[in-house]
Amino acid sequence: MKKKYITFTVPCYNSASYMKRCIDSLLVFKDYVEILIIDDGSTDETPEIADEYACLYPDTVKAIHKANGGHGSGVNTGLSLATSQYFKVVDSDDWLDAASLRKVLLRIMHWEKQGTYVDMIVSNYVYDHLNENRQKSMSYKNVFKEERMLTWNDIGMFSPSQYLVMHSLIFRTEVLKKSGVVLPEHTFYVDNIFAYRPLPYVESIYYINTDLYHYFIGREDQSVNEEILKQRIDQQIYVTKLVAECVDLNEVKEKYPKLARYMTRNVSIMMAISSIHLLLIGSEDAQSKRAELWNHIKNSNRQLYHRLRYTTLSSFTNLPGKTGRFLTVTGYRAAKKIYQFN
Repeated sequence: MKKKYITFTVPCYNSASYMKRCIDSLLVFKDYVEILIIDDGSTDETPEIADEYACLYPDTVKAIHKANGGHGSGVNTGLSLATSQYFKVVDSDDWLDAASLRKVLLRIMHWEKQGTYVDMIVSNYVYDHLNENRQKSMSYKNVFKEERMLTWNDIGMFSPSQYLVMHSLIFRTEVLKKSGVVLPEHTFYVDNIFAYRPLPYVESIYYINTDLYHYFIGREDQSVNEEILKQRIDQQIYVTKLVAECVDLNEVKEKYPKLARYMTRNVSIMMAISSIHLLLIGSEDAQSKRAELWNHIKNSNRQLYHRLRYTTLSSFTNLPGKTGRFLTVTGYRAAKKIYQFN
């Protein structure tokens, strides 16, 4: 059996209608990857499909059946079972581009021959509105010099539309385990924690300017769908608080000031998402939750609060009065149209 270089974890819950597209895209280089299909207590044909793949490709695919625990539980299970040097989560409704995956694998194999490694590989991802035949690629070529070993001290400035998401990242498995990242169960939006908590443990970065990950946009029950997000706003608020509290940014700043600046901005983006959707809900209860969220940050980390309140993107989502709320929602609508993120 050939060496497996990347463990792909595919959390699945009632994914029967689309999971084959995802898994087939990972099997293109089946001799070099490990695929863990995590059946999270599905009630449709997902378990049977997972077992079928495991039977057809026993050297590549493992089907793991577990009680329902949510997306985070599936990621946790995959990480605990991963045997490859690198680890990537691929959601069951998404898929990878074959040519781009080949580039990534060749680079990892080159490092293997040199006896070296990198802690985090960054590549582009694509907002893929497959049903509407339109795409929007999100790249990082202004942030990371291409195909060079970098540290956080070498990075450039992120533009307003850019941030590191789970779709764009491949971590060295050892780094993830060292970071102690564990995602909460029965909770949506936990990918924000996965793409944030391990960053201070990353000492080397390598950017490959290729559109590897296709992020499917279009399912009505998708967690990023605006109406769904409004229904799950309590979970979005919960994860925002977890992200804001899980890393000591002052400690990060001592070693990697640019990373600390980025991570502060990341919290700002999450605060903005929570604040905007609470504004979209528009009820008195939503306004109370918005005020409580800001007060929570203020009481738990006053220094971070002042940065978020006065110097970052989230400051524009906490403008006072009806005019402030109107400007915030109008800006969000414009950004949604430009970047096509849901």
